[in-house]
Amino acid sequence: MKKIFQMGLVALVSVSMSETVMAQIGAPFIHDPATIAECDGKYYTWGTGGSGLVSEDGWVWTSGERIPNVGAAPDMIKIGDRYLLAYSTTGGGLGGGHAGTIVTCFGKTLDPKSPDYGFPAAAERITVAHSEVDEDCDAIDAGLIMTPEGRLFVTFGTYFGFIRMTELDPKTGARLDSLTEDINIAVDCEATTMIYHDGYYYLLGTHGTCCDGINSTYNIVCGRSKSPTGPFIDNVGRDMVEGGGKMVLGARDGYTGAGHFGRTIIEDGVEKMSFHWEADYYQSGRSTLAILPIVWRNGWPEAGYNVKPGVYEIESERRGYALELATEYVRMAGGRGMGGMFGGGGQQQANTTIPFQKLEDVIGNWPKGNIDVRVFDYQFRPNQKWELVAMDEGTLGTPYYKIVIAGTNRALAATAGKELTTVPEFTGAPEQLWSIDQLIDGTYRICPKAVPGTDEKVCLISVGDSNASLGKFDFNDVNCKWNFRQY
Repeated sequence: MKKIFQMGLVALVSVSMSETVMAQIGAPFIHDPATIAECDGKYYTWGTGGSGLVSEDGWVWTSGERIPNVGAAPDMIKIGDRYLLAYSTTGGGLGGGHAGTIVTCFGKTLDPKSPDYGFPAAAERITVAHSEVDEDCDAIDAGLIMTPEGRLFVTFGTYFGFIRMTELDPKTGARLDSLTEDINIAVDCEATTMIYHDGYYYLLGTHGTCCDGINSTYNIVCGRSKSPTGPFIDNVGRDMVEGGGKMVLGARDGYTGAGHFGRTIIEDGVEKMSFHWEADYYQSGRSTLAILPIVWRNGWPEAGYNVKPGVYEIESERRGYALELATEYVRMAGGRGMGGMFGGGGQQQANTTIPFQKLEDVIGNWPKGNIDVRVFDYQFRPNQKWELVAMDEGTLGTPYYKIVIAGTNRALAATAGKELTTVPEFTGAPEQLWSIDQLIDGTYRICPKAVPGTDEKVCLISVGDSNASLGKFDFNDVNCKWNFRQY
């Protein structure tokens, strides 16, 4: 059966526990992660209790600086040249009750080595919402959004009552007087946040059971509204304040309990969602940071897929032709073609299976040095089969890959002239490493880590129907888009 790594059909893909694990590496252990923030070329996030993670590249994570006096489930966004932190001081049933407060404060930098690093003392932070012990809301799990018009909102709440929201002052982080009362916007979820896309505000919440390891049923759901204050309606017309919510991500591939959504827009057409898995089967069932592509399908966000290591046809979205080595076409023997169409003894011959063309049948005719690449009709020939191997470094949410002709060490590489070639041996040089990001339409962008002699960022492009090269990425240009297919 053909397996297609493209939105809408990725459910055909399965993974066994023995396959390479495609998740953040290092020490990505965290619960309730804040939306990932970038500062001076590094990535940061914090979880419940203020525990932090930091990454140089967005793929390998290590323990980071702890923010003192942070309670449960923080969130973080950048406003101007400052970073706004929001979190809950208690709630969630901590201490036996549901009285809680949502607190905000600003910091100038996220780099603990900077002389400007630091957040105000606990007594100087601002309370923007609260809940009482017997109130029908639990003020916990803050989520921040800055609207395109420059309005700032915070959502909060858990399963204990309503999810609520209020408006904040973007300059101070304090509560605005424009909303005299908090607005009820959802029930039956927690860990909410909002995002804006194509004229709609989407309320993302976490549904299911928390904090039960591999038995947690956490999953991420959403509804949308034309207004930042709701009502938020799901794909079948249910209001989230009445329990509605369309699935964004549940368990998959040995990970369960998806919760605490955060969104990062890298550039037009390239978006990532950060969250935690309640239980990572590959790491003793611990709670870990996760980052996946966001794919928008029929106006709704869904979690995409990083391409798993394996052997693929790399297919151009432009026309459906395949990337291949530019080697001499080797005809295969056998096959009846048009024989027998007009009668004759051929009709009585028994059917046989024609063997596929093998690498050893043709590799002896390939040049020994560098070989160019092109795009051509796919015929599952050896010069069209590419093996992807994930490396131990990467970019935000995806590893770098080496891309070689299957059965060989001949590697795809970028050249100093911003062209493509294949070199006889993979050496691990930056021009031989490739990031592969799923785009919001489900196709993929393929970019070299570096191009010799330039810092320009380029991607693999189809030039007309038959040529392949490197050029500037444009999400609206079909020549920049590729699919990975397994047969």
